[in-house]
Amino acid sequence: MESGGKKGVGKRFPLLLATMKGISQVILIENWVTGLFILTAIMITSLQLGLMAFLSAAVGTLFGRLGGGNPAIVERGLYGYNSMLTGMALFLFLEGPVSWGIALFGAVISAAITASVMRFLQPAGMPTLTFPYIVTTWLFMLSSYRFEAFKLTDELMPQNVSHWKLEIAGEIHWLSAFFDGAGQIFFLQGLVAGLLLFLGIFIASWKMGLYALAGNFIGIFTAYILGGEHTLIDAGLYGYNAILTALAVGIVFRDGANRLSRYSAIIACVVTVVFIGSVDTVLLPFGLPALTMPFALSTSIFIGARMMMRHT
Repeated sequence: MESGGKKGVGKRFPLLLATMKGISQVILIENWVTGLFILTAIMITSLQLGLMAFLSAAVGTLFGRLGGGNPAIVERGLYGYNSMLTGMALFLFLEGPVSWGIALFGAVISAAITASVMRFLQPAGMPTLTFPYIVTTWLFMLSSYRFEAFKLTDELMPQNVSHWKLEIAGEIHWLSAFFDGAGQIFFLQGLVAGLLLFLGIFIASWKMGLYALAGNFIGIFTAYILGGEHTLIDAGLYGYNAILTALAVGIVFRDGANRLSRYSAIIACVVTVVFIGSVDTVLLPFGLPALTMPFALSTSIFIGARMMMRHT
C-alpha cells in the first residue's frame, strides 16, 4: 500500500524513498511513511542502532540499483530489508573496533544473497522472506569461532543442551510483553517503540494492523499455555515471529478467494511458536539467536501447501 506524496518524494529522492520502503518491507509493507515510523522507533531507542538500520537499508538498496537489479523490485525496497536486519543484528551481536564495518559489509553480502535467493525461489512462486538475513547473520556470527576480528558479545554464550533447565518461574508484565512483541522484530523493547511500530502498520493498512495485533496475542498466549519461559514471554520473544507470520499467511501471500486464510494464519502462528522453541534448542550449542527463522519456516510451509491445496 502506498502513502500520499509518493510522486514528489519519489522523483526528487528515489534512493531515499526506496530505502524507507526497504525499512517497511521488514514487516511486509511497502510504505515509506511506515518506514519512517519504524526508523523513529529505532532512533528513540538507540541513535547508533537507528543510524546502522538506515545505512544498512540504504546499502542494500544501492547494491540492487548499481548491480542492475530489476528497477521495480529495487523501488519497492526488496533489496533493503534483509540488509537492514543483517546490519542491525551484526551491530548488536558483535563487538570490537571493526564491528561497524563488519555490519555494513554484512548488509552488502545480504543484498547479494537476496538476489540469489530471488533467482531460485521466484520461478517456484515462493517469496524470499528473511532467509538472506538469517543465513548471512548466522554465518558471520559463526566466523567468530575462527577469526579474532569477529567477536560475539558476552550475551551469546554456547550452552550444553543436555544440561539445559527450563525456568518457567517469573512475573509476566502483559502490557509491556505485548508491545515488546512488536519491538523485537527490530531488536527493540519499550512501550513507545512498540506503539510507534503498531501505528506504522495501521497507517499502511488497518487490516494488517488487526492481524499484527492478533498474531502478537496468539504468539504470547500460545507460549504461555504451552509452558514457555516467563522471562522470554515478558521480553516479547514469542510475539515478533508470530506477528510476521500472521501478516504473511493471513494477508500478504494469501489467495483473495480463500476464505479460510484467517484460520490457516492462526494455525501458522501456533506452529511458529513451536518452531521458536525447536530453533532455539538447535542453536543453543552455538550461542546463536533464532532471529526470524521460525517465521520464515512456518510461512514457507503454509505458502507451499497453498500451492497444492488451495483452501489452506
